[in-house]
Amino acid sequence: MHRYLLNISYIGTSFRGIQKTVNKSEQPRLDTNTIQGCLELALRVFRPTNDIQTVLSSRTDAGVHALHSTVHVDLQRYDGQPYDTGTLTGVLNRTLDKQRLPIRILSSQVVSDSFHCRYHATGRTYLYRFAVSRNTGAVESGNLRNKGYESFIPVEELDRCYFLQSTSFDIERVRNAARMFIGVHDFRTFMSVSRQKSPSRDHPRFTLRKIDDISIRPGRALAVAGNAALAANSYDYWEIEIRAKSFLYKQVRRIVGTLLALGCGRIDEKSVYQMLTIPSKNSWDHRVLLAPACGLYLCRVHYREDN
Repeated sequence: MHRYLLNISYIGTSFRGIQKTVNKSEQPRLDTNTIQGCLELALRVFRPTNDIQTVLSSRTDAGVHALHSTVHVDLQRYDGQPYDTGTLTGVLNRTLDKQRLPIRILSSQVVSDSFHCRYHATGRTYLYRFAVSRNTGAVESGNLRNKGYESFIPVEELDRCYFLQSTSFDIERVRNAARMFIGVHDFRTFMSVSRQKSPSRDHPRFTLRKIDDISIRPGRALAVAGNAALAANSYDYWEIEIRAKSFLYKQVRRIVGTLLALGCGRIDEKSVYQMLTIPSKNSWDHRVLLAPACGLYLCRVHYREDN
């Protein structure tokens, strides 16, 4: 038996999330609505002699994407030899491509039996892409100006970026407020209630997290050819990058939603301060909207070199 680390990427739009659903009262069944289920199905082409059970390093919700995530899996080959990692990567990608699944294996490697992709991770970086309209309420196409419509959204960006229709967005205000989240805080206000909630999750020790860094920088449109110029003229693109060892359920989307609400003027800095310093689900300001999943990317799972 050998353990393999798979570095993966995916577009999460058409999936229910990364984690497969396990119902102990039912017989095991194929789950093609999750990334984990599709990976385990693809791994069957190698015909290992053991049951295939992948382990996830990070969980992402429906509609969230990943530029780099990791899973590990134990595989027993019939002759006891390890699978060639280049073959493993290539065959998996061909299998996923044949099924037209937006999942790709970046690389694979043999790791020690004691390696755990989740517990040995030293950090995770998330990226949130959003764009702010320069001209709300109109679409320009040549000399034609159609009032009453949102600004042009390139088809390449559908479900890849969150588009804001705001004429008074203040990015410097967002940058200044982002510094408030850096460091150790009780992020209970910024945790959505999970369906798998347990009593221990109400303990302050569970909701304590350290944000290592938040950076906000200009982004760019993914549009190409003729759409590129129109997209660039219609929107200002931005990226919010957040790094921490781990995050609470929907913490990143709640933090981003708070910053965007501040930038749009729906809340002020006092509201942000109160949510951070009075950790409680009752402290959540309901003028803040949860940032949509389409703009969120798991950017990287970090490990020490010796792991």
